[in-house]
This record gives sequence, C-alpha cells and structure tokens, in this order.
Amino acid sequence: MVGNGVIGVLALQGAFEAHREVFLRLGVNSVPVRTANELAAVDALVLPGGESSAMLRLMEPQGLLDLIGKRIHDGLPVLATCAGVILLAADVTPHQKSLGVLDVDIQRNAYGRQVFSSIEPLRFSPVLDGTSTTDGVFIRAPRLTRVGEGVEILAWRKDDPVLVRVPGILAATFHPELGQGSGLHELFLQHMSRPV
Repeated sequence: MVGNGVIGVLALQGAFEAHREVFLRLGVNSVPVRTANELAAVDALVLPGGESSAMLRLMEPQGLLDLIGKRIHDGLPVLATCAGVILLAADVTPHQKSLGVLDVDIQRNAYGRQVFSSIEPLRFSPVLDGTSTTDGVFIRAPRLTRVGEGVEILAWRKDDPVLVRVPGILAATFHPELGQGSGLHELFLQHMSRPV
C-alpha cells in the first residue's frame, strides 16, 4: 500500500525531476532511486520517460533492471511513462531487453523524432470520468502495437491506446509529468492505495 509509503523515482536519466515535482505539489514524499539500496527502501516506483536504451546501460552495473523486475513480481506498485513502458513491455521493436511484466508489445519512437513532439487530446475510458488530465505530451513516444487480454485500456490518442493498467502497474506512453494537472499521478496514488 502506498498511502503513507515512499515513492521512488528512477533517477538515472530522463524526466525524473518533473515527476518528483508533481508528487511534491500533491504533498507526497518521493525520493530518487539510483542504487539497489535506494530501490529496496521504496514502497512504489516511477519509471520515467527518457531514453530506454540509456537507462538500460545505466542500470547494468548494479543489476537494477533485474532487481526492479523482482520487486514488481513481489508486488511493488509501478507508474511507467514513455520509456518506462518500454522497460516493462513483453516485446519491444526495434528489439531491446525488457522485463516482460506488462502484456503489451511496443514500438519505440513510433511517432517520429523529437521535432515531431506534440501535445495531443486524449479520449478516456468512462471509468476515468472526471480526470484532470485532458491532453498528452508525446516526445519521441512509443506506440502500443498489441495490448494483451488482461490489460485494461484507460485512454487513447486517436485510435492508439496510450494509457493502460493491470494490477500493480499503471503505464502511459506519454509524459503526464510535463502536461497540465496531476490527474495521472493522483490516479496512481488512488489505484496503488488499494490492495492488489
């Protein structure tokens, strides 16, 4: 349960400080995670956007990817955004290592290079009526090309699913930490406060 726990934000590369700022605005404690000991001390984890291949290289010296995978299997709640979703996916194109804990296939940089970054309107599932997030910030964003049967789709960009969840994991292919509002982080806190 996250309620009074500590949320860790993987802080090796990417938009980790922006996530911490959102949690700060919500009055929630978060800490940077760069080492195995720091990972062991948190009750939930954010895998931020950035460059997934760079994150993998930076995780190698301490075996952080495998440690994160073990913690997830043991019930660690996770919010993954953009590159963070790539790290969780079952299959990644172009191929790279991933944890395979989220039953989705994903295509890296599917919407084009950084110059094609955009803010797009999102369409939400009725279960999210009242969310304060209405647009998604897409920066070299991945695309979900397959969503497994047990994965609930919560939002779409046009016809593409961009926000999904399974027990313990909330995953967005966009950057909610760079957009208006804090709806997705609030959803993470609410969802993860319930027993899995």
